[in-house]
Amino acid sequence: MDIGLTHPASYREALDTLFARVSGGWKLGLDTTRALLASLGDPHDGLRVLHVAGTNGKGSVVSTLDALLRAQGLTVGRYTSPHLVDFRERIVVDGVPIGEDAVMDFIARWTPEVERLGATFFEATTCMAIEHFARARVDVAVLEVGLGGRLDATNVVTPDAAGVTSIGLDHQQYLGDTTAAIAIEKAGIFKRGVPSVIGEPDPVIRAQLASLASDAGSPRVLVIHDEWALHDIAVDAGGTSFTLGAHGRQRRLRTPLVGRYQASNTATAIAMLELAGDRYAAAAAAADTTLANVAIPGRFQWRGDVIFDVAHNPASTAVLCDTLATLSPPRPLVCLLTVLRDKDWRSMMTTLAAHVDRFVLTAPPSVPSDRAWVLSEAVEFARAHNWSADADGDFDRALDIARSGAATTLITGSFHTVGDAMSRLQVSPLAG
Repeated sequence: MDIGLTHPASYREALDTLFARVSGGWKLGLDTTRALLASLGDPHDGLRVLHVAGTNGKGSVVSTLDALLRAQGLTVGRYTSPHLVDFRERIVVDGVPIGEDAVMDFIARWTPEVERLGATFFEATTCMAIEHFARARVDVAVLEVGLGGRLDATNVVTPDAAGVTSIGLDHQQYLGDTTAAIAIEKAGIFKRGVPSVIGEPDPVIRAQLASLASDAGSPRVLVIHDEWALHDIAVDAGGTSFTLGAHGRQRRLRTPLVGRYQASNTATAIAMLELAGDRYAAAAAAADTTLANVAIPGRFQWRGDVIFDVAHNPASTAVLCDTLATLSPPRPLVCLLTVLRDKDWRSMMTTLAAHVDRFVLTAPPSVPSDRAWVLSEAVEFARAHNWSADADGDFDRALDIARSGAATTLITGSFHTVGDAMSRLQVSPLAG
C-alpha cells in the first residue's frame, strides 16, 4: 500500500514533518513498527542482519562490524542513532548516507500511514532505514538498538547474530532502576536459533545476560570476558592496541578507536562475525589488517586542540576520564559541557572535575526545551564544589570562551553538545 502525498518542498520541510513525531516521546513496543513495515511490503523479510544493543559501546561495535564487512566487498547498511549534525548519518550504505531525495520521498509517501498508526519518530525512521537497505539490496544490515532492546523498534528482525556490549544506568524511566532490570531489556534482542555475544565486563551482569540468552533459545552464547582473553592493552592518541587470546592462539590487534574499552568492543564485533555463519568468517579472520578502516565520530575524537566525546551518562563519562588520564592532553584542559536534564549530570560533573581545569557550561540550540538542563543549577553545583566554572547560554559564545586560553578543549555531555560544536567548527561526521 503506497499512500500518496504532496512532495515536501525541501529536505528541511521533510525533516520538520518527521521530527514532529518526536513530541510523542518513546513508545516502546513492536506492534506499530510491524504494522508500518507491513504497509511497506515487509522489507525486513529476507534481510540479513547483525543486531547490537548495550548502554555504551554499541556504536563502536556497529562501526567495527561495518568496516570489517565492507573490507570483504560486501554491501553493508548501517543504522545508528542519534545523529550528530545531519539526520542522514543514521542511515548509511557502504559509507554513503541516505540521499535527501530518498528521505523526502519516504516522508511524502508514508506520512499518512505513519499518522494513522501513531508511529513515533524512531519507529518511522527505523522503517525508513529498513526499506532503504532492502532497496539497496545490501548483503547485510548492521542495526544499533535505539533504546533497551526487547521493545525497541529494531527488534522486529531475526538477525544472524546478536550482541550486547555493556549495561549501565541510563533511561531508567523506561528500562528500570537497576542494572539487573536494564539487562533484561537489553537481552530482549536474544532469540531462538540466533547466536549471542556478550561484551559486558562485570561478572554478575554478564552471567545474567548469558542466562537470559540461553533461556531465549540461543544455540551458542559467547561471553567475551569468560572465554576470550584481552591483555596488553595500550592506548595512544591514534588508537588502541591489544592482544586477543581466542581459539588457542594470540592475535595482536589495533583499532583506530581510542580507549581501553575499545578492546572489548572490538572483540565483541569479531565474535559476532565468527558466530554469525560461514558468510562472515572471512571478515572475522581478516580483522588483523582491516580494523584500520574503522571510524566513528564523537568517540574520543581528537581533532587539533579539540576532543569530541559523546559521553552522556556516568558510566561513559568514567570511561572518557580514564582515557584522559591515559593520554594526558595538553593543559589547561577546558570542558565545554551540556548534559540533558534527565541524565545524572551531577555525577558526570563530579567525575570530570578531577580531570579538567575549568568548565564552561552552556545550552546547545539543538536540545529540545523540555530536555535542557537548568543552567543556573549546574553553575550553582559547580561553585558549591569550588570548581572553576563559567556559563553562557549562547552556545557560540560559550564555545569561544572555552577555546580561548585552553591548550585542549573537551566538548562532551551529550550528542547535542558534540553535534552542535562539530557543525560550528566545520567537522563533518560523514567524513569519517
